[in-house]
Amino acid sequence: MMTNDAMLALLREPSQPTCLYHALEAETQRRIGHRLFTLLYVDGDAVARVYSSRPDEYPVSGRKHMDKTPWGDLVLRRREIFLGVDDEAIRWAFFDHEQIARMGLGCVINIPVIYDGQTIGTMNLLDVAHSYTEEHVAQIADLAPLLIPAYLTARAAGRSS
Repeated sequence: MMTNDAMLALLREPSQPTCLYHALEAETQRRIGHRLFTLLYVDGDAVARVYSSRPDEYPVSGRKHMDKTPWGDLVLRRREIFLGVDDEAIRWAFFDHEQIARMGLGCVINIPVIYDGQTIGTMNLLDVAHSYTEEHVAQIADLAPLLIPAYLTARAAGRSS
């Protein structure tokens, strides 16, 4: 397992943010496992995907309008972690729940990345139903703040294009 200091040291390496994204995918896989790992930053009323471990099903640059949903209220506005342990929770949270089910996924952890009091993105892990518990959340939640520089950069680039 990489220490937080080792993960922070990655931010000094060239090829950012790709270097960090790959390291986070690998570290979350080591810590708790996943079948899908995605990273999304908040762009207006949507979240935009900047990384996906399964780009054929969930491509980079894909967008979801999640702001005015119950999930958006919980994760984006109230800045709370969402742990959805079964298909019912996936249906509650995501309009693309059928695609998620076709991929054999039925459990999710969405961790908000918070900066200056606002959610600027999320780190997301999915696996089969009942794969994750609160203990799993605790094992990876400390990794989310590492995404702050990358998400601020992505947001700034999105506004200037």
